[in-house]
This record gives sequence, structure tokens and C-alpha cells, in this order.
Amino acid sequence: MLVRVCRTFAFLLALAAGVPCGAFAQAIAGAVRDTSGAALADVTVQAESAALIEKVRTSVTDGSGQYRIENLRPGVYTLTFTREGFRPYVLEGVQITTAFTAGVNAQLALGPVAETISVTTAIPVVDVRSAGAATTLPADIVKELPTVRSYNALVVLVPGVVTTTNDVVTGTTTMQFPIHGGRSNEGRLTLDGIVVGSPSNSPTSYVVDAGVTEEVTFAGASGLGETETGGLVMNLVPKAGGNSTHGSLFFSGTGEKLQADNLTPALQNQGVVAASPLSKVYDISGTFGGPIAQDRLWYFASAHRGGSTTESSNVYYNLNAGDPAKWSYAPDSSRRAYSDRLFENASARVTWQMTRRNKVSVFWDEQTLCRTCTGATPSGVDPARVSPEAVGVFGRPMRVVQATWSAPLSNRLLVEAGFGATYFGFANFERNPNPTRDLIRVVEQCASGCAANGNIPGLAYRSQDFSDAYNGSYPWTGSVSYVTGSHSLKVGYQHTLMTQDIVWMTNNQNLTYRFNNGVPNQLTQSISPWMNRSRTGWDAVFAQERWTRGRLTMQAAVRFDRSRSWFPAQQEGPSRFLPMPIIIPETRGVDSYKDITPRLGASYDVFGDGSTALKVHLGRYLEGAGTGVGIYTSTNPTLRMPQTTSTLGTAGVTRAWTDANGNFVPDCDLMNPNAQDQLGSGGDLCGVVSNTNFGQPVLTNNFDPALLNGWGVRPSDWTIDVAIQRQILPRASATLAYSRREFHGFTVADNLALQPSDLTSFSVVAPVDPRLPGGGGYEVSGLYDVAPDKAGQVNNLIADSSKYGRWYQYFNGLDATLNLRAGDFTFAGGTSTGQTVADNCEVRASLPELSTTTAGASPLGPGLGTSIVSPLSPYCHVAFGIQTQFRGLASYELPGIGAQLSATLQSKPGAMLAANYAVPNDVVASSLDRNLSGNESNVTVNLVPPGTRFGDRINELDVRVAEILRHGRSRTMLALDIYNALNSSAGLTYNNAFVPAAPWPRPNTILTPRFFRVTVEVEF
Repeated sequence: MLVRVCRTFAFLLALAAGVPCGAFAQAIAGAVRDTSGAALADVTVQAESAALIEKVRTSVTDGSGQYRIENLRPGVYTLTFTREGFRPYVLEGVQITTAFTAGVNAQLALGPVAETISVTTAIPVVDVRSAGAATTLPADIVKELPTVRSYNALVVLVPGVVTTTNDVVTGTTTMQFPIHGGRSNEGRLTLDGIVVGSPSNSPTSYVVDAGVTEEVTFAGASGLGETETGGLVMNLVPKAGGNSTHGSLFFSGTGEKLQADNLTPALQNQGVVAASPLSKVYDISGTFGGPIAQDRLWYFASAHRGGSTTESSNVYYNLNAGDPAKWSYAPDSSRRAYSDRLFENASARVTWQMTRRNKVSVFWDEQTLCRTCTGATPSGVDPARVSPEAVGVFGRPMRVVQATWSAPLSNRLLVEAGFGATYFGFANFERNPNPTRDLIRVVEQCASGCAANGNIPGLAYRSQDFSDAYNGSYPWTGSVSYVTGSHSLKVGYQHTLMTQDIVWMTNNQNLTYRFNNGVPNQLTQSISPWMNRSRTGWDAVFAQERWTRGRLTMQAAVRFDRSRSWFPAQQEGPSRFLPMPIIIPETRGVDSYKDITPRLGASYDVFGDGSTALKVHLGRYLEGAGTGVGIYTSTNPTLRMPQTTSTLGTAGVTRAWTDANGNFVPDCDLMNPNAQDQLGSGGDLCGVVSNTNFGQPVLTNNFDPALLNGWGVRPSDWTIDVAIQRQILPRASATLAYSRREFHGFTVADNLALQPSDLTSFSVVAPVDPRLPGGGGYEVSGLYDVAPDKAGQVNNLIADSSKYGRWYQYFNGLDATLNLRAGDFTFAGGTSTGQTVADNCEVRASLPELSTTTAGASPLGPGLGTSIVSPLSPYCHVAFGIQTQFRGLASYELPGIGAQLSATLQSKPGAMLAANYAVPNDVVASSLDRNLSGNESNVTVNLVPPGTRFGDRINELDVRVAEILRHGRSRTMLALDIYNALNSSAGLTYNNAFVPAAPWPRPNTILTPRFFRVTVEVEF
């Protein structure tokens, strides 16, 4: 018998990976006593709700009178407590939300079974049986908010989250959402508990309509053994149909005539030539759901189409586009550049109660983004610094598929399994036709004196770089839970396979020029096309226990993770600078990381009445495994070959170039990597290439074997949270929480081709300028330049930073939040205050080349980890300053008249600024006592210590005024939304190039001006 049980258990575990479908388990738990206060065992507890296709879930109290019912759908429940010899006890109106354990106690009195005691219970608002904390937005609240109903418009309302965009308007921006100083790729977007994010950075461009979900939940790191990373998890619980037919029709839109203008004189002085209005926004969707067979088979389907167009604030069409004889950017003031987004999807979900104890759900969503877009809408490209002819569009398909199975085999044994698949194309696809293929791309450095002619520092124009790229993520999971009244044990297995296939391409010349005010000073030689194929897989097994005794609930978990990467066969070339192709067989990358991570939690019911909980959580979490970024991909031989670019473009090297004869042709032998002086023969001056091994089958980024395999090698962080949560009103709670996170696992690139004696230190003096700290004129020291005879020599050993010294990074913060739902009024929000501190001074003292000005000496190597410093800055200790943000939402329906008012508010610090100053060679030479190596004409230095200067504080208030009309079973909402009601013109992103006598900092994008949007929704 024991062998049979073990075999069954092993089979169930082998069914499934990713974030498990039970990662957001919701439950009802409590104690049952008689009128004397004695615990009652063997009480049958039934939870009944229309949210359950099986209608009823059952549990039985244990010897201590405790019961627990897990894996419940969100909804309103009726609890019935029965035991022979006692009067049945019925509690109605128990509200269950995701990631919340509702504490519901009962008292049974002796008496006839025919007499039933029925009461309506108060809705619990404090979860005293879990160390975790979660915020849940039910579907009705999501629909009431003046935001688009997508993940990126809702996650920006969570206190503590840091985002680089402010998209509450279009809902199509791919957004990373780290929290409390975390790594950029730690956030997870899940649909019904299964990850739907990109394998490269987790969040995705998947447009999911949160308005047609049951609810949206935001949960922190206290997911115990079920979570890989310590970041925020945003989960959307989809609708599943029901025993009655229902549906909805939705429309929302605006246009140019419904917008204001927020271009101020201050912005014009900063170089912003125009605001960034939306020329159109529209969103149309419809849903329909109901029974195929009552209590047995349900369906829910939806269709969605939406689009938006945003004009650029400072980039215009190029009058010289497509003209091979023209090398300058000439802005066409009558045609502003624009970015458009168009998304379309159709989805369906079927839920089948196969037997009394077996339920299956299948979901399929086909979606396209930018099938017919024409504006500058690429992935990973800033359209504020690219002329329209030099950038492409998404034009990509997306498919999301899910299947889940759950089986409560008994009142105590629950089995779950799930599978998911997300596949999509991304990046900057080539336009068809592409008239710029034969032209050479130009990037205007604009180091001095070029603002007057319309040039923008860093602007790329003339020719398009493009790529053909596809991602895939395939998670599956399985778990077994054994639940008694006071104990809950869960054991599970997770697995995810992630794929990425990219081919990067540039123009047919395989060249990019860099100009300074129209004069060439550098060129980039590329190998195009350049292929990168990568695969990453990870497996995890976890076990977690929850134990309640009296007022105290203890939680403990242990998790084993194994992650690895590999690369299918690849071929590079032939191309102009790689005439003989390089064929690379299948190769291993990380092989493999193994980690055991413990997590602990406790929750104490302070007063024993469920009104106040003291919670503590401690755990070690891992950096997310993925393709496209990090060491999993950077170990690919295609990214270890001689190049200066990272995973964001084609392989290439730079070299200084003086176009002495002014013909815009590098009159040098570009196949020769060495410096060449052809001035005497009427040619040009070309410096040594930044990596002299370029075009050869040589790996110049090599990895310390200890970095690619072993126990505890994978980057991680320790997280500790202490919180007090208090019920302050019948349906309101306040939480005060302290968080500390410590990060580990940094890497550096040690260039073994260089010795300390090969580096020459120098300093520069910042220009006298009132915009700089102290008015400028200060010295920036601690910079290095490679000796001229060592220029272009690269032999990087990428290793753990601890071999060279201490590198630490931590976050401390305090959050205060309030959740209130009293009658027709709802409020959720709060403040988050904290600071990140990072230091790698010991490492940089051991490896001074990390501060060198020569390309190829990056402190991290391509795509590795997160650096706190620029390779061209001396700043090694960074305290980012104590930052405070406020996020909140509120909704109120005026009784009797059907009018509804709602609002959202964001107040957060602006973007961290830099002042990247291109210091001319003659200025640097006075400190170096020689010219810059490689014949470089200038070197870029950040004049502002990180964390000392920030952009405009972003304060955005959005408001909705609505009228609700009800007729029978139908509900119609007519609403007028006011976005950016205060008409703020705060900068969102900035061009950090510092040019004396030119605008700095120059906003690339600003908040969309105030505009009105009409919304209509009919539910039936």
C-alpha cells in the first residue's frame, strides 16, 4: 500500500512548472467550539458559492476544532457547520479574495438538527493566518477606475513599485516593475497563477483586459516556497463563465480636440519643442459567458481591439531621408514623428467539472500587436532619439495557452497541475519596403554647438537597424496539498523552458558613423546578420508547512532550484567584415546552478479577535532565470566574441575616424584592425579598433568556471519584512511595514590583457555652469585611459566580484497603506519611503580598468547583472537618497442617483539624472600628458554623482465622473474620464547628454497633456 501511495504521489508531481496555479491560494479557516468554549472535532464545514462550478467544498474539523478549506475561487460564500446533536450553524456573506485566508469561527449549540441558526457575518479584512500581505482589486473596482484596464496601468498604483513609464492611457507598454530596490526583472505577471511574461525580463507586451477578470491581486515576496524571485507578483483571476448567461460591451476613446496643451516656457527652455499629445485613443471589447451544461461545463469568450497614437515631443521626419547624397538630419517642422500601438485579440476559456472531484480549465488567447502600425513603435528603442526612417515597428503575433487541473481527492487531500505557453515576436522589425538598406546609419553625438541646427544629442537617422526576434516560455507545475484544521502541508514541482531566437541586422554597408555637429569622428564596423539562439530551463521542488496553534500561525518552506542554459547550433556570416563564416555547434552555458532557499514566516493574532496581526517574514530569493539578459545568455559564444555591443544589437567594434578629405568614406583598410594614417596620400586617419580580435573565431569574454556551476552561485537576495496590520473600521485595515533587502551575486570583467601599469589616470574639470552641482568648476578624478600600445586588446575574465573585493547593495524602506471599503466608498493606497545604497569601491580599486575610457572594458561584460556605475565615471559608492512616493485610488457612488466619482493619484520621484559630457581630447591631454589612445576625439564622462540629481517629480491625478443606469439584469455605465487633471508637464525620461550652453536636462518624454475620454460599458 505504501509503495502504491508513493508511486501515485510521484506521478502527480511529474505532471507539471513556472509559478504554480496554487501560488495565489485563497482559503477559509477557523475554529469551531461549543457554547462552553470547548473545541469541537468532526464538525462538517461546507463552503457554497456560485463561483464554484462544483457548488460546494467540504472540510471537517480536527481534534483542536480547527478547519481549513483551500483552493477556493474568489466570490461570496455561505458556510454551513453541522454535527450530530448540535443545531446547524449557517454564516452568509463571507467574501473571499485571492491570496487571502478569511478567518471565520463558529459556535455550535446543543439542540435539534432541524433548528438552524443563520447569521450574516462581518467580512474579515485582516488575514491573521498568513505572514504574507496582498492587495486585491475586485473587478467592479477595476472597472470604476479612470485607467485603461491593463496590467501596466494598474501596477503603477502599487506603493513601493518603481517603473520607468507612466502608462495609464494606452495599456500596451511593456513594463518592468521591481519593488523595494529589487532587480529590474524580478516582477512577475501571472494569469490564473501561471506566468505569462517574457522569458527575458518577465513582464510582457501581452495586453490582458483586467476589466473582464474576477479580480487583480498584488502580492509581495512572502509566497514562501512557491515563488522563485522576491519581487511583486501581479495575478489576474480570469472569469470562467457560470450557470447564467452574461456578457458586456465596452467602448472608450478620445481625440485631439479633447486635449489641452501642457508645453510651458520652462520646457521650451529645456529644448522641448512641442508637447506629446495623443492624436487618438480607442478601446473596444465584448465578452460573453455562460453554461454549456449546468453545473458541469462553462465557457467565457472575449474579443478586444484598441489603439493609440502619440506624437513625439522633439523629433520630426527627416527631409533628407532616403537621399544617399545627404548626410545631415533636416527636421520637417510640418511632420512630427509619432508612435502608434494597435492591439487585437480573441480569447476563450472552458471550465469542465469532469467528475465530482476533477475539474479542468483550458484557455486560449490569440493576439497581435501592431499588425498595421506605421509609426515608430519598436521594442528596446527610444523613439525620442531616432528619426522615423531609422526605426521599425513591432508587427508581432502573440499566443497564450493555459490548461489547469485540480482534484480535491478528499476533504484533506488536494492535487493541482497546470501548463502554460506564451509565444510572441518582439523587437524592431524591418519596414517593408525599406529604402534605407543601402544607406549608412548615422548617430549625432552633438558634443557642442549643434542644437541650433535641429540636431539632438544621440539622434540616430538615415538608415534602420532591425531584427527578427521571437520568445517562448513554457511553464508547467504540479502540487499535492494535505490540509487539516491546524496544519497545511504542500509539496510541489515546477519547471519552465524558455526560448529566444534573434537575428540582428544593419544596413548593407555594415557601418554606422558617429558625427559631432555633422563632422565624422568615429565609425562602427558590424557583422550583419548576427544570430543569437538561446535556451534556459529551470526546475524546482518545494515543500511548505503552515501550522496554527491558538493565536500563532507559523509558516516554513524550503525550496530547491536548478537552472541552466544552452545554445543550439548557430552560424555567423558570411558578411562584409566576416568573409569566412563561423559555425558554432550546440554549446552549454550555465550548467548548472543549484540552490536551497529557506523561507520562514509567522503571524500572531494580537488580541485574539482577528482584528490585529503582527507579521514577520524572512527568506532567501533568487534572481529570475531567463533568456535575453543575464549570464544565462551572455555565456553564448555569439556574445563572447570580439564586439563592443551587448545583446541589444549586432556585433561590432568602434574606431576613431578623421574624414580628412570630407567625402564621408573611411579611406582606410577597414579589414586591418590596426591604426592607419593615410593623410599623406589623401586618405583618412583611422584608429585601432576597440577589439583587435574582431572578425576572428576567438572568445574575448571568458567565464570563470566557478561562476557557471555550483551551489549558492546564482545571484540572490535576502528579504526581511515586519508588519503590523490593524482593522480600524468594519471593512477597513491599515498596515505599517518595514522591509530590508540585501543583494548578492555581482560579476565583473577582469581584462587580463591589461596590467595596472597599462593604465594612466586622469581627471577633468567640469564646466562652470549653474546647472551643475555647486555651479560646476569642480574636478572629476579617478578616470583611466589605456596606454596607446594596449588599445583594443581585450581578454576579459568574467568572475564573481567577491574575488576582487567587497560589493554590497541593500534597501531599507517603510510602507504605510490603507484599504477601506465602507458602503459605496472604496480607497486603497499609501506611501512608500526608502533608499538603496550600493558600493563596489573595493572592486574598482582592484580593477582600475573598470573606470577606463576604452570601449570593451565594461565593468560587467555584455548583459551581466546590474551595475551601479557607468564605466566612464568614478562613482563607486552610491546612496540614492531617501525617496517617498504615494499611490492611491478611490471610488464613491452617490446614493440614490447612480452617480459615481473615482480617481487615481501617483506622486513619485522623477528619473535619476546624469550629465554625460563629451570632453574633447585636447582637454583630456592636459591631464594625461598625451592624447587619448586609439586616436579618440573625445571621451564621455558623467559629471553628476548618481543619486544626487533627479528629474521633475511626477504628480498625476486622473478623475472619472460616471452615471450608472440599471434596468433589470443590465447595467450601463456612462463615464467621462479626465487624465492628468492637473495638466502636469513633468518630464518622464531625459536625454542626459550635457552640452555647454545647450538645454540640460532635456526631457525626451513628458506627461501626456490633460485630456477627456468618453467611456461606455453595458453589462447584461
